Amino acid sequence: MSKVFVLDTNFTPLNPIHSAQARQLLRNKKAAIFRQFPFTIILKKSRPDSRISSLRLKIDPGAKFTGMALVNDSTSEVVFAAELKHRGFAIRDALTSRRQLRRSRRARKTRYRQPRFLNRTRLEGWLAPSLQSRVDNIKTWVKKLLNFAPIQAISQELVRFDMQLMANPDIQGQEYQQGTLAGYETREYLLEKWGRQCAYCGVKDVPFQVEHIHPRAKGGSNSITNLTLSCEKCNTKKGTKDIKDFLKKDFSKPLLITANGHGSRQSCRIDKYGFPNRHVPREKIHFGFQTGDIAKAVVTAGKKIGTYVGKVAIRSTGSFNISNKNGLIQGISHKFCKRIHAKDGYSYAV
Repeated sequence: MSKVFVLDTNFTPLNPIHSAQARQLLRNKKAAIFRQFPFTIILKKSRPDSRISSLRLKIDPGAKFTGMALVNDSTSEVVFAAELKHRGFAIRDALTSRRQLRRSRRARKTRYRQPRFLNRTRLEGWLAPSLQSRVDNIKTWVKKLLNFAPIQAISQELVRFDMQLMANPDIQGQEYQQGTLAGYETREYLLEKWGRQCAYCGVKDVPFQVEHIHPRAKGGSNSITNLTLSCEKCNTKKGTKDIKDFLKKDFSKPLLITANGHGSRQSCRIDKYGFPNRHVPREKIHFGFQTGDIAKAVVTAGKKIGTYVGKVAIRSTGSFNISNKNGLIQGISHKFCKRIHAKDGYSYAV
């Protein structure tokens, strides 16, 4: 289970604590909730000086998802885990649609004009918007976690170039298994990648066996990405179990983070042909709420009596919609709503 982040009265990160300990501090009114996602509390009185353990932030970047984990280097304990879902493909599709609509509109509404190729220049270090979004998401969350946890080091998985493919563009299939990573070099690569210790129990200085993360009996491949190092005891214990079942007790339940962006800058919405069909109000905040806030609504009267927690969509009339895992609840008065997390461009789930 992921631990709870703690800040002292000066907003300095302290050692993360167990959720039961955090509940006790809140119950005794010795702390207050500072942030809901990731859940963070702040102490009301300074604690006596205590030793703060240094944490390492490990990042596994990807095109669709990026994995993040906070690990205590001294105990190898996973303190916090999160899975960040990027919106790069959504950005790419939106830019493609906008470009197609713009070209179609120009062809219909204007006379032919000479193409202008030099009226836009790209700065040095320019990245495509879809890729820049992924970079910005990771940087944003690294900065957030630095504010909530005593992080002293950051590690990121680096991808090796496929030197065999560069040397031989026609290489395929079994030739990879007999290439430069076969045999001894495969074992040396795994020893370096997994820190010369068992990937499951962390034991060192014992004979290791090359183990398939996803068992071959269940369709696992011999790819280097599916191999790890294991001591004989863990290898025998795991057998053909799925990795999730084998490590079920050791898994920290990750916080699922989805990048949604901060909305659109369009002053009006358009139909599928690129023509405006409705106006977007300039006012973004009504009754202290804005669309995208996470709110808790305790409805005590009317047909929708109950408690609802989810993302809110505002209206100037004060009748809001709340979207949660159970669906969309419409027509909730702002009087019943309390904001628990301000809009920050992300949605959260556990």
